[in-house]
Amino acid sequence: MPIDIDALTEAELVDLNHRIVERLRFLHQMKSHKQMLDFSIGDRVMFQPAGRPPVVGVLARYNKKTVTVVTDAGERWNVAPSFLQRIVEARAGGEDGANAARLKKSRPIATVP
Repeated sequence: MPIDIDALTEAELVDLNHRIVERLRFLHQMKSHKQMLDFSIGDRVMFQPAGRPPVVGVLARYNKKTVTVVTDAGERWNVAPSFLQRIVEARAGGEDGANAARLKKSRPIATVP
């Protein structure tokens, strides 16, 4: 349904702009929320900050737009869920007998702005 914006007054255009921006924010929040639900509190996760080595930690909290990850060194990071990758711990005495962690290939590693 096309909208003829040429017929709108300045006040109507401003109102339309506010409604569009609010709708876009809502859609972004819903996408973020859906990505957050892919993870549970207590999950071991990894992400790659810009210019730093990968960071591994435990998802500790859901925030409004991000999640809080606590590293093994005690650092706290607020990270967008789209940057996280779940780590699946290998069982002791697995097929190869190695004691290592495997990464679940659910999302590509991305840098944190």
